[in-house]
Amino acid sequence: MERTADPAQLGFDPTRLDRIDRHFAHYVDSGRLPGWQLVVTRRGEVAHASMYGYLKREERVPVRPDALWRLFAMTKPITSVAAMMLWERGLFELTDEISRWLPEFADMRVYNKGSARRPQTLPATEPIRVWHLLTHTSGLAYGFLQNTPVDEMYGNEGFDLYPPATHTLRDACEVWARLPLLFEPGTAWAYSVATDVLGRLVEVVSGETLDGFFAERIFGHLGMADTRWWVEEADKERLAGLYAPHPVDGHAAHADDVGRLALMKPNMLSGGHGLISTATDYHRFTQMLLRGGELNGERLLSSRTVDFMTRNHLPGDADLGRLSRSDFAETAFEGVGFGLGFAVVDDPVPGRVPAGFGAYGWGGVASTTFWVDPAEELTAMFFTQLMPENAYPVRTQLRQLVYSALVD
Repeated sequence: MERTADPAQLGFDPTRLDRIDRHFAHYVDSGRLPGWQLVVTRRGEVAHASMYGYLKREERVPVRPDALWRLFAMTKPITSVAAMMLWERGLFELTDEISRWLPEFADMRVYNKGSARRPQTLPATEPIRVWHLLTHTSGLAYGFLQNTPVDEMYGNEGFDLYPPATHTLRDACEVWARLPLLFEPGTAWAYSVATDVLGRLVEVVSGETLDGFFAERIFGHLGMADTRWWVEEADKERLAGLYAPHPVDGHAAHADDVGRLALMKPNMLSGGHGLISTATDYHRFTQMLLRGGELNGERLLSSRTVDFMTRNHLPGDADLGRLSRSDFAETAFEGVGFGLGFAVVDDPVPGRVPAGFGAYGWGGVASTTFWVDPAEELTAMFFTQLMPENAYPVRTQLRQLVYSALVD
């Protein structure tokens, strides 16, 4: 991607934007990140676009404009948009019980106490509803987090960062439905497989596969031709390597065992973490959101729906700092609520990081991140491939640097 307008005319100080590049270049030069790509826009124009370092550090392959990045959890907002497209057609209500379409989730039980091997559970008094999936208040869990005995139960079933290779999305839902919930739906927040279940709901309600729905109804309309579920041989050189900090010196070390999975067609289409994309494609997705559900004459959602999705839907307007039962990111999310598929800034002061009121976004486990700030008409995206996402405070620092470059 390239800059499309003078940043000064968009309210940025160009020399302050350059600070962003120098700051994150130091991460690469010191060995902590392999490479990165970032894009900052305002009022629909690209104010700053840059890249640095390597896609594959060992081979000295530099980052390129059309690099393919594993989105991991930045898949979740796309799945949430897909679900709300069906909601706009009146095919379900947010208060509907998901067992209407996914009967395996009827009669759920809730973890009470005990170990993962010998848990004690109680019958759930509240069913899982659609809005619980969208807000991560369903009580479902994540195997890779390993924060609770319920997470451990997921891991014992073979669900870590990736699902068992033989499972389809339908198979996975049947396994998760047999496991206890972490809490009563609607009473707390926990990062979980909820968006994967939401993806299965999209399949059943629409009568289409998740990849088919995405391709025809989202990617085709937005021109996201480079977004896919796996990378074939012809595009292998564009795929960034996946890295993790070395336990001794903290330098980015190649994570071959996980990274190579992006080259294989998955059995399970994961609405929670399955997509691979480019900065150009994800830019189109963020611009659609910034423009209230429309891009280049193609409308996916009503502007009222986007506004509704990007408000805090947590019970009692709580923030994630108070309601969360998960510990997975480099920030405790004070002042940040959660909408229908996005984290939403209710108040930037408690988190001690500047951001506009109502700014929303999310990130992935390989340290990618994006946000949309409607008040400032601003979007920002950062792509790299380092797991876990809390290895370094790149997200808070990116916000700090972007907002301090605004001078109008």
